[in-house]
Amino acid sequence: MSSKPEQKETHQANGAVLPIVPVDCLTSPDRGQLVEPSDFLGPDSDGVEVVVLESRANAKGVREEDALLENGSQSNESDDTSTDRGPEAALPLKETSFSIGLQVLFPFLLAGFGTVAAGMVLDIVQHWDVFKYVTEVFILVPALLGLKGNLEMTLASRLSTAANIGQMDTPKELWKMITGNMALIQVQATVVGFLASIAAVIFGWIPDGHFSIDHAVLLCASSVATAFIASLVLGMIMIGVIIGSRKMGINPDNVATPIAASLGDLITLALLSGISWGLYKELESKAYVNPLVCAFFIALLPIWIIIAKKNAATREVLYSGWEPVIIAMAISSVGGLILDRTVSDPNFAGMAVFTPVINGVGGNLVAVQASRISTYLHMSGMPGESSETAPRKCPSPCSTFFSSDVNSRSARVLFLLVVPGHLVFLYTISSMQGGHTTLTLIFIVFYMTAALLQVLILLYIADWMVHWMWGRDLDPDNFSIPYLTALGDLIGTGLLALSFHILWLIGDRDSDVGD
Repeated sequence: MSSKPEQKETHQANGAVLPIVPVDCLTSPDRGQLVEPSDFLGPDSDGVEVVVLESRANAKGVREEDALLENGSQSNESDDTSTDRGPEAALPLKETSFSIGLQVLFPFLLAGFGTVAAGMVLDIVQHWDVFKYVTEVFILVPALLGLKGNLEMTLASRLSTAANIGQMDTPKELWKMITGNMALIQVQATVVGFLASIAAVIFGWIPDGHFSIDHAVLLCASSVATAFIASLVLGMIMIGVIIGSRKMGINPDNVATPIAASLGDLITLALLSGISWGLYKELESKAYVNPLVCAFFIALLPIWIIIAKKNAATREVLYSGWEPVIIAMAISSVGGLILDRTVSDPNFAGMAVFTPVINGVGGNLVAVQASRISTYLHMSGMPGESSETAPRKCPSPCSTFFSSDVNSRSARVLFLLVVPGHLVFLYTISSMQGGHTTLTLIFIVFYMTAALLQVLILLYIADWMVHWMWGRDLDPDNFSIPYLTALGDLIGTGLLALSFHILWLIGDRDSDVGD
């Protein structure tokens, strides 16, 4: 054996010198039969075991996979150049609290300023004629802004997971993922937009008992057109962000979902305001425009369905992914009903500008956490498989926020971003004189209490919901984020309205609430 260079490598284990033999060498020339290990032992090698290793190509692949999963943020474990490594399962992300916070901070602030801009827009357009005389448009606001949770954030989570587990490495795989997912979100956007308009009509009719067919068609056309165009633009942005994140060595889970929301609220609300205003102007002179717009976007549905069905991954979501999207839309519409009832009340002045901010920040943070947990679970297997990382019982708050695992660490980091983030956003709103509200200490205390309680509840629900769905053979990337962001809209709007109501009851005139 010592006469052959490739047989000189040895491995020290338990005091015995063991020869290193690549797997390729254990096969006979015709590759049909394995060579017995005894053929490699000399006459004096009785009782000595042979350590069988993978080929260098396979070992290199394992190292490259580990390097991708650890994302360059850890120690040099993945840089080990030795080839004495057998096949291993994908390891969970190894990130410090500092690296998580550093990667999340910039997109979080960017997304927050996007929600601030959306709030300022809503504060302006609430005085437009279409919002005054077709007040059901306010019910559409949370439902359509929630599309970033129903569609774009779900898209970002799916693509982030696919990128982290190596399903977008080749140009062919990348193109299939792009075309299939873009067609899928166009189908979902059109259907959700149509259903959201129906929900707005119903919720608007229940309190007053008033129904107008012209207003119903206006709501349908505005909702469908807004959902379609916004999803098309934001979907393209998401794909670019995820591809760029991989090339820069950044974990897409940390940046994709917040950036999905950074321009999402602003673009969606601007489109909704502009489209509804334009269609309202045409309502009297050209009544046929509204139904024509509805018919056009609905007629495109078969095209997107055919494209989405050609991709195996999106085909499954196309058939089974409707329940969370539709239920989430209904939950967000309830939040929209609260907004519709309060925004016109002088005692709740400021609700319009602060609602997109508190809802957007809560939804962004919980979407990051849900996407991270989902990726963590995908590294251990497939949904439904028993795994130590996927407990089926309801977790305790201590395990969610105070354990040593990476998901608990990220929950603490995301929770700690709430107060400084909101202070920056409140100062920005105040400096732009938005909301007709002066920031006093008591107002800030009540607002921060609502924001912290909202995120605390959402992060705990995310920890339970993602694991619960995983244990029941449901992919959390497709099912969890719509529910979580919709709950964020409902909880955020409800807590904010409650805070404004308490401020009015205690007579905080210094905050100019109701001025």
